[in-house]
Amino acid sequence: MDERVDRTETKRAPDPASRVTPVVHHSRGGYWILTGLIAAGLIGGGWYLWTQHSAKQAPQTATSKRGAQSAPQPVGFATIDKGDIRIVLNELGTVTSLDTVTVLTQINGQLQQIGFNEGQMVKKGDFLAQIDPRPYQAALEQAQGTLAKDQGLLAQAQADLKRFQTLGRQDSIAQQQLDDQRYLVQQDIGIVQTDQGAVDTAKLNLAYCHIISPIDGQVGLRQVDQGNYIQTSTTSGVVVITQMQPISVLFSVPEDNLPDIIKQVRSGATLSVEAYDRANTRLLATGQLGTLDNVIDTTTGTLKLRAMFTNPDEQLYPNQFVNARLLVNTMKDTVRVPVPAVQRGEPGTFVYLINANNTVSVRPIKVGPTDGGFEAVTSGLNPGDRVVTDGTDRLRDGAAVTLPAAKPGAGAAPAAAGTQPAGTAPGQTPAAQTPAGQTPAAQTPAGQTPAGQTPAGQTPTGQTPPAATPDQPADPSAQHKRHRQTQAQ
Repeated sequence: MDERVDRTETKRAPDPASRVTPVVHHSRGGYWILTGLIAAGLIGGGWYLWTQHSAKQAPQTATSKRGAQSAPQPVGFATIDKGDIRIVLNELGTVTSLDTVTVLTQINGQLQQIGFNEGQMVKKGDFLAQIDPRPYQAALEQAQGTLAKDQGLLAQAQADLKRFQTLGRQDSIAQQQLDDQRYLVQQDIGIVQTDQGAVDTAKLNLAYCHIISPIDGQVGLRQVDQGNYIQTSTTSGVVVITQMQPISVLFSVPEDNLPDIIKQVRSGATLSVEAYDRANTRLLATGQLGTLDNVIDTTTGTLKLRAMFTNPDEQLYPNQFVNARLLVNTMKDTVRVPVPAVQRGEPGTFVYLINANNTVSVRPIKVGPTDGGFEAVTSGLNPGDRVVTDGTDRLRDGAAVTLPAAKPGAGAAPAAAGTQPAGTAPGQTPAAQTPAGQTPAAQTPAGQTPAGQTPAGQTPTGQTPPAATPDQPADPSAQHKRHRQTQAQ
């Protein structure tokens, strides 16, 4: 019984150590809660300061980006003027000789002599080659002998005919005998004529042994060497002669251009034609339109034209490939624009027009023929307008641009993009190119603020400074100082 009472009392009697333990455990929990609150406060304060700093820097960054986007672009430009625009058809052509002769032998024989040098210029009738004439000389003599014999028989028959006619009037001979003699004379006349033809043929063959040039022109490479036996069946001939002066160019034009060409030709105008080389860069010769073909090629829809050239320096050569430029008409005193300034896109054909405040605007235009580096403008531009010729890929409507300084006597020639004007330091804007209402930084007096700008820490005129809220001090530095005092406490 006493043991049970003691055990019960032992369980109920609290140990002094056990009474302290809950108190100590409660103190550690409060410490960690306080530590968490302080850490949360520090994190919240840091986040608040960071957001305020970011909000303050955001307008400056946006302003910097807008300033970078609106920075003037250096461009090249040209001033619109008036001038002549030629309407020229540029077509492919082939140089064609007016006379090309392949000299063939007309008799058979051995080639005894060559009378020309390859590439030589010859005149009509100049000696070219000699064939052995001896066989043909002998044939001529034989034909002449036969002719002489038959001429004697004819003379004898004619004398007998005269006697028979006298006897016939006296009735001394039969009429049949007289008629036979008359027919005999006619036969002898035919024989003599045949013999004369043989003589003429022999003389002609003898002349063929001496070959001469049939035209004026240039001799090509010889096709046969001296000493060879040549025949009339040889197709290559002895040599080829080509006329070089004058010479022509054959080219074709589309049938759509025929009305303008025919109108000029019918009015008696002389149309100029220029022949350029294969690369279409070097002028070879200048001539004029000679004639038009009489039928249009239905497969290509083109008409052949022949242009004539005197070719004094022999720049044009037969079968040479050339670019023929036919001047159809000339537009006098026409507004024109440089070709690099013309752009093509969604608005159609347009240019970037430079305004008085050095900004550009998109100006739609209508263009006509192109002549060299210019295009005719039918509408959209006036003389004196300035257009961008270089740097158009970086522009948009309303963009600001900078122009290079004009050189003395430069006129309206297109300027190179990005050229720094003389006397202007790198990074500075020339006085003539400063936007209206602003003063260049290099020209602002000391201690003064350029027009259009507000000194740091001041509010522009007409604007109200942002008011400080109760939760947010007007001065960020004061807010930061108060936060530091709170942490110290």
